[in-house]
Amino acid sequence: MYFALGMFAVTYVLLLGFGKYRAYIAACSAVLFVLLGILPVGKVWGAIDWNVLLMIAGTMGTVALFIESKMPALMADIIMEKVPNVQWAVVALALFAGIISAFVDNVATVLMIAPVALALSKKLKISPVPVIISIAVSSNLQGAATLVGDTTAILLGGYAKLSFLDFFILNGKPGMFWVVQVGAVVSGAVLLLYFRKLKEPVASAVRTEVTDYVPSVLLGGTVLLLILASFIAHKPAVTNGIVCVVLALIGFIRKAVVGKSSSHLLQFFREMDGQTLLLLASLFVIIAGITEAGVIDAISQLFVRIAGDNLFLIYSLIVWASVLFSAFIDNIPYVATMLPVVSSIAALMGVDPYLLYFGLLTGATLGGNLTPIGASANITGIGILRKEGYTVTNMDFMKIGVPFSIIAVVSGYILLWIIWS
Repeated sequence: MYFALGMFAVTYVLLLGFGKYRAYIAACSAVLFVLLGILPVGKVWGAIDWNVLLMIAGTMGTVALFIESKMPALMADIIMEKVPNVQWAVVALALFAGIISAFVDNVATVLMIAPVALALSKKLKISPVPVIISIAVSSNLQGAATLVGDTTAILLGGYAKLSFLDFFILNGKPGMFWVVQVGAVVSGAVLLLYFRKLKEPVASAVRTEVTDYVPSVLLGGTVLLLILASFIAHKPAVTNGIVCVVLALIGFIRKAVVGKSSSHLLQFFREMDGQTLLLLASLFVIIAGITEAGVIDAISQLFVRIAGDNLFLIYSLIVWASVLFSAFIDNIPYVATMLPVVSSIAALMGVDPYLLYFGLLTGATLGGNLTPIGASANITGIGILRKEGYTVTNMDFMKIGVPFSIIAVVSGYILLWIIWS
């Protein structure tokens, strides 16, 4: 057990120190776990959650087509027509990014909405820095709202066997979606306060022309089919993944036929983030290895010894430790590691695991908003600003990120306890 724990610790340190190569580091570590006999070869295939990998791959493809169609830009234009002044325009754009992010990857959302924010800032002669930061933190918040909103939500859904609808209503109680929406409302008030001096009216602009409505139908169809799949009893474990991949393939096959070029079909594979998929597959193997070695049970027992039988203390520890860790490290390996720990803690204490699952997701997702390096969406937004010639300091980011995160986490923390304790 101690040898497996040492290997895992070294892997994690290397992941933190060499973020650019983290997929390859994780893959090498996974191979070593198997070669050294910590995880038997026969258990490798079953350790990998293929449903999660297929969901992520398929969603990436459909989202790429959705962005190309310019539908998000049109939706943003329509929102801009409805707001009274610059203050509300900026906040509405951030909230809109959040709504999109509930169904589309956070980084993709920032890439979609940032050009609109840059154009709006240029027109209004205001700095785009706080605008882009607001879009990034709002996207991170809503990533926890649905099964397809973020990789961490997909990981939780796969591990806890949650359906798309379970994020809305689970066991007769409000799910994560509604908790996130409360967080969005209270953190939206923070943004309104921050931009309170921007009272200039917004001039109307020419609406973006959508080039293709089919990707919007495919994205909507993905959500609809995931909902319908929720009602199918005894379905194959990879059902959701197959739905996402098939609809993405339909989109790219159609594009290849219309464009009369097979290169469009190959684009489907180019749109997949191969490094993320390799990282996740490797992490599944590594975590299965440390579980096999008894590490997960030992960590769970340590948590329970610290908190005793005090559920509130365990819940608080999971939420706020997740906030702290996710402010500085990538939340994907963190959540992948903690899910079996949380499950084991719930089993040891004999309690419903959903309070702890949702607490983990809340802390890990929103903790990334505390710092510029806490989430991929933050790094993407800052990169866009850098390309435009703007320097973003840690203080620039934290002026928005810290109050936004704290009020959103506190509201979710309290609401989850009231609903699920």
